[in-house]
Amino acid sequence: MKRSDQRILTTHVGSLPRPDDLMALYAANASDETLQSRLSAAVGDIVRQQAQSGIDVVNDGEYGKAMRSAMDFGAWWSYVYPRLEGFELREEQAKKGRAAWTHGSRERKEFAEFYAAEASAAASAARQSGSSTATLYGLTCTGPVRYVGHAAIKRDIDNIKAAVGATRVEDAFMTAVSPATLQILPNAHYKSAEDYTIALAEAVREEYRAIVDAGFILQIDDPALVDIYDWWFSMNDDVAGYRKWAAFQVEAVNHALQGIPEDRVRFHICWGSWHGPHKGDVELKDVIDLLLKVKAQGYSVEAGNVRHEHEWKVWEDTRLPDGKVVIPGVVSHATNVLEHPELVADRIVRFAKAVGRENVIASTDCGLGGRVHPQIAWAKLGALAEGARRATRQLWA
Repeated sequence: MKRSDQRILTTHVGSLPRPDDLMALYAANASDETLQSRLSAAVGDIVRQQAQSGIDVVNDGEYGKAMRSAMDFGAWWSYVYPRLEGFELREEQAKKGRAAWTHGSRERKEFAEFYAAEASAAASAARQSGSSTATLYGLTCTGPVRYVGHAAIKRDIDNIKAAVGATRVEDAFMTAVSPATLQILPNAHYKSAEDYTIALAEAVREEYRAIVDAGFILQIDDPALVDIYDWWFSMNDDVAGYRKWAAFQVEAVNHALQGIPEDRVRFHICWGSWHGPHKGDVELKDVIDLLLKVKAQGYSVEAGNVRHEHEWKVWEDTRLPDGKVVIPGVVSHATNVLEHPELVADRIVRFAKAVGRENVIASTDCGLGGRVHPQIAWAKLGALAEGARRATRQLWA
């Protein structure tokens, strides 16, 4: 993984705005042959756009992950289920929607009116667009989990390899979902939750290895590692129970990473991409020690929104292990308000002073695709790049 040895490098979390015609092809369940022609060209375009915006470590915009509408937030993890065997759709469960996963959320009880309105709007949007996430609510594990997505990940690798080969960039990454995120779906096959999680880890390991073997940085997306506190443990303020659960999830992701060099891995956590209050989010200080046990070189964390910006201070009191890198969000997915480059520079400099300038790569809080307006998303990446240039002038003065 490249480091900020001579200047502050820039990257982002993964999802970028999709072209309308590509989303239409996914919504229409276009054949692989029809999809591939457009997908390959779109990946080439998005890699060039990132480079032109000043992003050093680029990806494919997650274009190989089926996003069927502009507000389809779940593509970053719904993509994997067609690549896995062992799940079936249960209609009655699907009707419960996301509420079936968040029954223990204090925040959703406290802000019940807001979440009821959000759920209604989300259901309407899902019916109109065929959202990938809507299907997830009804999936249950009913048999042995096995990875069958070899052709799909090869297609994605081939597309970004061609795009990066035609564009000058510092490095490139590809995203894949974490075992902790996958185990949110109900299990009706394995004897224990632990057995289920390990089976998921062994399945997605095949995708992890394919990405790294192809020469790309692997980014594991694991918002569940922190989200689950609010969803399952917050009603009883059960931080101890949550930490026990999270510690096992770290063991599971490390199990999936066996044999993969740490310096080819970055690990992303966030508190969810929905635009809600996030009052119930677990604090970074309560999980930072577990995060640093993940066998990755880079740790991507939210740090650019009104709920979590202050947590940069955690890094003043936490020793970053030698050779590791922090990848803080310095522009946010949570608002269409555009960050000023000077504010972005200030955020970067704070992290650099806490952990060392060479150990910081400036990024976004979360994926921008579907979370903010496409025009604003590109403006945010521009502000990120300009802020990194301003921070570089201060840090290398």
